[in-house]
Amino acid sequence: METRSFTRDAWLPLLAVLLLAFNLRPVAISVGPALTAISRDLDMSGTAAGILTSLPALAFAVFGALAPELSRRIGPHRTVGIALVVLIVGQASRALVTSPGAFLLLSTVALAGMALANVLLPTLVRLHFPHRVGLATSLYSLTMTIGVTVASAGTIPLANSLGGWRGAFLAGTGIAVAALIVWLPMLRYAVGIHGRPANDGAVTLQQVARTRMGWYMAVFFGVQSAQAYTIFGWLPTIFQDAGLDEVTAGLMLGIATGAGIIPAFIVPTYATRVREPVGLFLTIMAFLASGYLGLLLAPTSVPWLWAICLALGTASFPLILALLGLRARTSSGTAALSGFAQSVGYLIAAAGPVAVGVMYSRLGDWTVPLLTQLGLVVPMVWVGIQCTRQWTLEDGIPSR
Repeated sequence: METRSFTRDAWLPLLAVLLLAFNLRPVAISVGPALTAISRDLDMSGTAAGILTSLPALAFAVFGALAPELSRRIGPHRTVGIALVVLIVGQASRALVTSPGAFLLLSTVALAGMALANVLLPTLVRLHFPHRVGLATSLYSLTMTIGVTVASAGTIPLANSLGGWRGAFLAGTGIAVAALIVWLPMLRYAVGIHGRPANDGAVTLQQVARTRMGWYMAVFFGVQSAQAYTIFGWLPTIFQDAGLDEVTAGLMLGIATGAGIIPAFIVPTYATRVREPVGLFLTIMAFLASGYLGLLLAPTSVPWLWAICLALGTASFPLILALLGLRARTSSGTAALSGFAQSVGYLIAAAGPVAVGVMYSRLGDWTVPLLTQLGLVVPMVWVGIQCTRQWTLEDGIPSR
C-alpha cells in the first residue's frame, strides 16, 4: 500500500512536476479554438491548416522517441529543462511570425519540447515518488486535464481581451516560463536522488520493441488516443449534424472535456491500490461503448449523458499513465516503455481523426464512423486487459 502523503522534501519536486504537466497540452490545444483567426491572419491554406492540426500527434511520435536516449545520456531532469526552453522559444516565437511556413516550423519546435517532457513524466514520478506513484500520477493527470480545459475554454476570451491570438499565445508562454523557473532547482537531481543514480540502468527502445509488454502498451495507448482525438475533434460536428445548435454542441464538448477532470484524479490512485485493475478498465470501456451507442441511437435525446459517458470512457488515458509508471521496475525502464508506447501510439492516434473525417466526407453520415469507433472498443479491451495484468517490462527482456 503506498503512502498517501508527501514529505517536506517532496513538495518542490511535486510542484515542479505539476507545473510541467499543466504546460504539456495548451501549446497544442490552444491552436484549435484560434485556428480560424490564425488561418486568416497568416493567409494559411486549408492544407497547411490540416498539417497544423496533425502536428501534435506527429511530434509526440517523432520527438517522444528521442526522450529515453537523451534521458540516458544527460539525465531526465536536464532533458526536461531543455524541453521547457524549447517549448517556450517555439511558443513565443510563433506568436510573432507573419508567414504560415514559419508558424508551422515554430509550432513544431514548441511541440518537440512538449513531446520530450511528456514522455519523461512517468519516469520523474517513479524517481521522486516511488512509494506514491498512484497519488503523484493522479495529481499530474488532474493538472494536465485542467490545462486542457483551460486552453480549450480560455484561449478565445484571452485573445479577445489581449487583441488577438498572438497576445493569448504570448500570455500562455508566461505559465511555461514559471514552470521553467520552478524546474531550475530540480537540475541538482541530475547527479542522483537520495543516493540513487539518476539513470539506474540502460533499457533501450530496441529492447522494449522486442517485448510483448511494449507492444501491448503501444497499441493500447494508440487506440485510446485515437478515440480521444476523434471525440474531441468531431463531437461538436456530430451533435450539430444531429440537430443541435452550435452553442449547445460546443457545450457538449465542454462537458466531454470537463467531466474528465474527476476520473483524471481518481483512476490512477485506484489503479495503484489494486493488483490488477481489470474491473476498473472494463467499467471505463462500458462507458465508452455506451457513449457511442447513445450517439448512434438517440444523439439529441440526452446529449449531456452521452458526453459524460464519453468523458468517462476516455479515462483510459489516466489509467495508462499510471500503468506506464507501474509496469517497469526501474526509471530507465519506465522512460523506455513510455517513449516506445507513446511514439508508436501517437502514430496510430494520428490516423484516427483523419480516417473518421474521410469516412464522413465520403458517406455524408455519421453511422459508419461511429460504428467503426464502437468496433475499435473490442481490440482496445483485449490489449487493455493484457496491460492491466500484474507483470513488468523487465520480465520480458531476454538479456535481463
